[in-house]
Amino acid sequence: MSVRIDALDRKILSALQEDASRSLDEIAREVGSSKTPVWNRIRKMREAGVIGQQTVILDPEALGFTACFFVLIRTSEHEADWQEKFLQVLRARPEVLEAHRLAGEIDYILKVRVENARAYDAFYQAMISEVKVFNVTALLSMEEIKSTTMLPL
Repeated sequence: MSVRIDALDRKILSALQEDASRSLDEIAREVGSSKTPVWNRIRKMREAGVIGQQTVILDPEALGFTACFFVLIRTSEHEADWQEKFLQVLRARPEVLEAHRLAGEIDYILKVRVENARAYDAFYQAMISEVKVFNVTALLSMEEIKSTTMLPL
């Protein structure tokens, strides 16, 4: 299903990105509309896939996940079977917050959040025991300067 996004939809989406836990009344007031049209627009955008899963954002450091690694992976395997196995391994690992297939020298980049370097090593050892990779480089993030899930609407 396709949906056209207009200026009011963008205002609604911006409001939801800031805080989706607010009431429809609050969002409607903020965007200059009433509750029913805002609800209908949100429903249509959900049905069209513009709005996905709603969740909460947790503070990883407050929960003990103080180490963030960016893992660069090069592989000499490009067959469909290998790729399917690799994707299964990534999806099964809760430490992997993001995974991207890249163009260029590096085939994949992962964002991995763990308690510490020892936990990263356990993750690394488990991953390479399940799937063959040519080269892995782990980069420890020293400081998170910016992190957001908000799109620039």
